[in-house]
Amino acid sequence: MVELFIYFAANFFDMKLFTTVAELQQQLKQERGTGKRIGFVPTMGALHEGHLSLVNKATSQCDVVVVSIFVNPTQFNDLQDLERYPRVLDKDQALLETTACSYLFAPSVKEVYPEEDKRVFDFGQLDKVLEGKFRPGHFNGVAQVVSRLFSIVEPDKAFFGQKDFQQMVILKQMVRQLGLKIEIVPCPIVRQSDGLALSSRNSLLSPEYRKSAVLISKTLFEAQKRITTMSVEQLKAWVVETINADPLLEVEYFEIVDDVNLMPVLSWSENVSKVGCIAVYAGKIRLIDNISF
Repeated sequence: MVELFIYFAANFFDMKLFTTVAELQQQLKQERGTGKRIGFVPTMGALHEGHLSLVNKATSQCDVVVVSIFVNPTQFNDLQDLERYPRVLDKDQALLETTACSYLFAPSVKEVYPEEDKRVFDFGQLDKVLEGKFRPGHFNGVAQVVSRLFSIVEPDKAFFGQKDFQQMVILKQMVRQLGLKIEIVPCPIVRQSDGLALSSRNSLLSPEYRKSAVLISKTLFEAQKRITTMSVEQLKAWVVETINADPLLEVEYFEIVDDVNLMPVLSWSENVSKVGCIAVYAGKIRLIDNISF
């Protein structure tokens, strides 16, 4: 029994749960008053190792780490997708208690949006391409909720995974537009042992679709090796054809863009950093991934 107690004491931290804005802000005001730097990891829950890597990164750079769990309705352009999104708060809370997360913020929709948020952001073409082309209004909803959460938490740094590459680019632009003194910290994609990018949506895949989904990352890794033998257009076509050859998968888009303006790359000789971004349907479950070239 003594050994068991020591194990739990060593592996679980004293994390506090807040469900209201007022209580969280009161606590963070005290932390800020003692000069502590606040790190923030906004999530929609159904946490996995990718999220935990963000928490660990935040822990390494900040004194206090806040994780939010909030399934934001304004960023879903498909109501069925919103309904399908996994919600497992008890499991998420238990997982966070194994990290150095200081505070978990799990508010209701009314807490985050006491009034309807009618703001419309202008990101130029950044939110019109890739995800934005196929999910109209999605990034406006993302900007609404993240800016609202930023105003609640007032972090020094916010940590985001690079799997949502376009989102990260847009949030950096949002921070500049709003004049916020918040550093957006990009964190590497975390993958399962077979290469599939970790995603909360992976839990919705049946074993058959899960097995097929590995082809997405496998094809992207192979694409990295082919840039010396294929043109940009040839490579794009090859990636789509290779993944679509699996009858359980259907590519919605695959584009190669620069990593700042998300403009299409036409030639490998262009002097820009290049990222290949993809969205694939595995049945009804939509998965995204990306790779640097």
